[in-house]
Amino acid sequence: MALMRILVDGYSLLHNWPVLAPGKPRHSAAAREELIHVLTQYRDAIGTPITVIFDGAGAPPGTPQTQSDPEVEVLYSKAGRTADDVIERAAHRFSEHGEVLVVTDDYAERETVLSLGSMAWSCLNFIQTIEGTLSELRRELKHHNRKERERFQRSR
Repeated sequence: MALMRILVDGYSLLHNWPVLAPGKPRHSAAAREELIHVLTQYRDAIGTPITVIFDGAGAPPGTPQTQSDPEVEVLYSKAGRTADDVIERAAHRFSEHGEVLVVTDDYAERETVLSLGSMAWSCLNFIQTIEGTLSELRRELKHHNRKERERFQRSR
């Protein structure tokens, strides 16, 4: 089966990625927006939809409206529920359509989603994968732009 969706525990990933939004509190809107920006770039590079789930009774007060779509979906757990609850339910529902990858550093949560038939990665593994993919994309884009610039200069 093909990987059909990546489910990310947003705050777990933010707490393990200190170079993302440096100097910003991990629960701040700025840190969340930076994470969503990087996940959007990663989604564009790999083509697999991503859902990032944050703990909380909806978005915290004063949170700017985040662009969310089926390709990079941003969710906040409702009052009385955790991001883990949402992730478990989503992993179960998506599993009948293909493989699901869950990203969290909560060991118990990883064991739970594995028992549901999903895959689970640590945040560090996912961060390294994202950084490698985006680095390769930048190299390819730089190479492509250089070739196009040379082609344009020859045609003048």
